[in-house]
Amino acid sequence: MGMLSRSQRFFVLFAVSALGMFLLLLSAPARPLVEGFSGALAAMASWVVRLSGGICEQREAVMSNPLRGFAMEVRDGCNGVNVVILLWAAMLGYPASGRMKMWGLGLGFGAIQALNLVRIISLFFLGQYYRALFDFAHLYVWELLIILDAMVVFAMWARRVRAR
Repeated sequence: MGMLSRSQRFFVLFAVSALGMFLLLLSAPARPLVEGFSGALAAMASWVVRLSGGICEQREAVMSNPLRGFAMEVRDGCNGVNVVILLWAAMLGYPASGRMKMWGLGLGFGAIQALNLVRIISLFFLGQYYRALFDFAHLYVWELLIILDAMVVFAMWARRVRAR
C-alpha cells in the first residue's frame, strides 16, 4: 500500500473493512448475536413505549400492540448494524491512532444506536396511528436520518483526529 495515495489507501481500507464486516455479519456464527441484538433493541424500545404510557408487547425482535392490531419486527437493516459497519469501515480506513479509532468506534456505535432507538419507537407509534406515513418514514425519512447521523459523527470524529 506504499504506492497508493492517501485517498486511494482510505478507499481500499474502507472497502476491505466493510466487505469483511458485512461477510462476518452474514456468517452463520454471527447470526445468533445479530438476532439477539435486534431482540435487545426491540426490548429496550418496548420498555420505553410502556414507560411513556403506550401498549407494547415484545417477543424476541417483534413489537406489537394487539389492541390496535399492529406489529413490527426489528430485523437486519432496522437494527442499525449496516450503518455502523459503514461508519466503522470509514473510521478504520482513516489515518488515525489506534486509540482515536477505538474512541470513534465506540462513539459511532452509541450515536447511531441512540438515534436508531428513537427511530424504532417513532415507527412503532406511526404504524399504529398513521399507517400511511409508516412506510414513507421507514423507507425514506429514517434511512436518510440514520445515514446523516453516521456522516455527522464521522465528520466530527475526523475533525477531532486532524486537530490532534
